[in-house]
Amino acid sequence: MTHPSGSLAPLRHKPFRYLAGGRVVTMLGNAIAPIALAFAVLDLTGSVRDLGLVVGARSLMAALFMVFGGVVADRLPRHLVLVVSSVLAAASQATVAALVLTGAATIPWLVALSAVNGIVGSFAFPAGQALIGQTVPDELRQQANAINRLGMTTAMIAGASVGGLLVATVGPGWGLAADAATFALAGLAFAMVRVPGVRDRAVRSAGTLAELREGWTEFVSRTWLWVVVLGFMFLNAAFAGGMGVLGPVVADDTIGRSAWGFVLAANTAGMVLGAVVALRLRVRRLLFLGVVCMLGQVPLLLALAVEPAVALLVPAAFACGLAVEQFNIAWDTSVQRYVPEDKLARVYSYDALGSIIAVPIGQVAAGPVALAMGTEAALLGAAAIVALAVVGMAASRGVRELGREPTPIGATPEPAPAVP
Repeated sequence: MTHPSGSLAPLRHKPFRYLAGGRVVTMLGNAIAPIALAFAVLDLTGSVRDLGLVVGARSLMAALFMVFGGVVADRLPRHLVLVVSSVLAAASQATVAALVLTGAATIPWLVALSAVNGIVGSFAFPAGQALIGQTVPDELRQQANAINRLGMTTAMIAGASVGGLLVATVGPGWGLAADAATFALAGLAFAMVRVPGVRDRAVRSAGTLAELREGWTEFVSRTWLWVVVLGFMFLNAAFAGGMGVLGPVVADDTIGRSAWGFVLAANTAGMVLGAVVALRLRVRRLLFLGVVCMLGQVPLLLALAVEPAVALLVPAAFACGLAVEQFNIAWDTSVQRYVPEDKLARVYSYDALGSIIAVPIGQVAAGPVALAMGTEAALLGAAAIVALAVVGMAASRGVRELGREPTPIGATPEPAPAVP
């Protein structure tokens, strides 16, 4: 364990303060927006199908453009990518807000603007993730990632509460306007980030396809990297289907919707505590610990399947949040430490693409699987997939040994990279 006084050391660095502040403000708005947008669509047509089209447009565009966002974030100054993304997001959300407030909103307009937001987000995510390591010294990256996660999780909780309040009191249009304002404020914060560039300006940029191939080569050359992303494709699909789709169904039949809200709140509270724990945690094989912690999802899925009682679900959800946050911070710290800075955003984009693809697959498959096997069997199957994915990742020598010996950024981090 480190001394507590060192836990907040990244905040002594001005670029990190501006970056973290901007991302917290952005997350605050992003937590408000889905609530406001959902009720805006329902007020407009009352159609769940229309809501799916609007939300799906954003997810689809984010997936399609994510790898290109990584190329841009490695090619240009990352803080400028964040500034431009924030300005465009503020403009698009302000347009949505104006359409809703004036009664001029239509589903085609909302679908189109959601698609724009998805594209903008696909550039902002890899840029923001890759920029963290540029704002603090290498030895402070774990604390920086923990502070970043703590701030964003707290903002997510506050944003959801504010979003519900705004929708209930003044209407969804003003909630969307608040989201636009947070993007504008975040853009100002990102403009104040001053860090050295990571790209050699004397070297001419290759074409986009060449840079995509270069990022892919970097991604697949590190066994620990692609093994974890592959494992999480299965894990995310199983957990998203189990918790996101089957969880509410089980709750409706057993503990009720209000109690399910407490379960979700406990999960988020666990994430907050998890970030605090990670601020002080010191282990050499950080990624291995983070991967093993993902077993924390299994008891929650088992409780949903076998004994969906509040007394079991709430502590299981809390423990799950605490454990998962250890992985999130371990993963970001490991990627930032062992992937070259000038290729980092592209690697993050391939990582994000794997996650984005996995989640809707799990959500779509959960219903048919539950109808064919029964909800309990489907949840038990999801728990088994999570456990097998964790075992598979932990079985990789690269995952187990990453961090055992100090390795400089850009070097091969595994003693003998090989497919396990």
